[in-house]
Amino acid sequence: MSNVLIGPITIGNDVMFAQNVVLSGLNHGYEDVNLPPSLQKVETKPIIIEDQVWIGANAVVTAGVTVGKHSVVAAGCVVVKDVPPFAIVGGNPGKILKQYNHETKAWERVKK
Repeated sequence: MSNVLIGPITIGNDVMFAQNVVLSGLNHGYEDVNLPPSLQKVETKPIIIEDQVWIGANAVVTAGVTVGKHSVVAAGCVVVKDVPPFAIVGGNPGKILKQYNHETKAWERVKK
């Protein structure tokens, strides 16, 4: 299994990572067209992975994102915004597919 974690990253308890996951809290600048991106300012934003999260194979979590408690990031998902607790997110860019309903005690599809 090979994963890439580039901080700053906070990882909670009982978190599962599948293979080839990338969490990157770093971005290179590109605004100055007279300089290559490798020579421009680097910006970091923290990533927070809360407790009991499962991140599937080949998923990417970008800088500044929080993945909420007991959420699932589907394989191949690119997470570009916060994921609320008890949600399943998938796709590119990641979208909420299901949310756990504590009243019905069931994972329910999110209506589009």
